[in-house]
Amino acid sequence: MTMTAQTADLKLDGNAIGGLLLGVFGIEMTVAMATCGSCGARGALAEVEVYVQCPGTVARCPACGSVLLRVVESRERTWLSLEGIRTLELPTATER
Repeated sequence: MTMTAQTADLKLDGNAIGGLLLGVFGIEMTVAMATCGSCGARGALAEVEVYVQCPGTVARCPACGSVLLRVVESRERTWLSLEGIRTLELPTATER
């Protein structure tokens, strides 16, 4: 994705999707560690670049800009794609 001044203004951090991910997974996900399937960068979901002005919500790797996850919601269902995440490390219940 080519970054322009306009797209930079639309960028949020991963905390912006904390509630959305809580609704999908039922646990706090911004602390989950994700590994980018494209460049191998590893970091907390709170650190991803989030764009909500898309059809749905898109989270991109802060290192290379690759799409990590997409979420699209309707009244009846939620679609979730994690195709850009190689691994997703979640804290155990005792660590939460």
